[in-house]
Amino acid sequence: MDESVTLKKLAQKFPDAVVGTHRYRGDDTAIVTKEKIRDICLFLRDDPDLLYNFMMDLTVVDYLGREPRFEVVYHLYSLAHNRRVRLKALVSESDLTIDSVVPVWIAADWFEREAYDMYGVIFQGHPNLRRILLYEGFEGHPLRKDYPLKKRQPLIGPVN
Repeated sequence: MDESVTLKKLAQKFPDAVVGTHRYRGDDTAIVTKEKIRDICLFLRDDPDLLYNFMMDLTVVDYLGREPRFEVVYHLYSLAHNRRVRLKALVSESDLTIDSVVPVWIAADWFEREAYDMYGVIFQGHPNLRRILLYEGFEGHPLRKDYPLKKRQPLIGPVN
């Protein structure tokens, strides 16, 4: 199997931030620390051998019972080189913050708001971090695995 240019360059540039990598059927994945996420994303976007100029998706995975509990997952695509890479940033439950990548890709704006709304991850430096799918009075984050299924929410109605 060919060695991934992306994973090789990431490991060389950020040896302390890349926790692990793997490649399966051409899909590259790098597990990184959250402290360097913005620097890593800038490097992936700007390096001439990489040019990941399209942020396809951002989501969160909840591994209830594991520490760190959450992974913020970024799916990136390089139009110039026809390559994809997945970044997984580890976020603990006790410190649910990670730097926003909106300054890197504007498309991250709504993805980060959705992740905040559904999982409660706080994206530091986001220009407008507030709920996007649920109303402001909604309590909790419904996609967390420990969210009570039968929880009743405060009623909302017209303000008169």
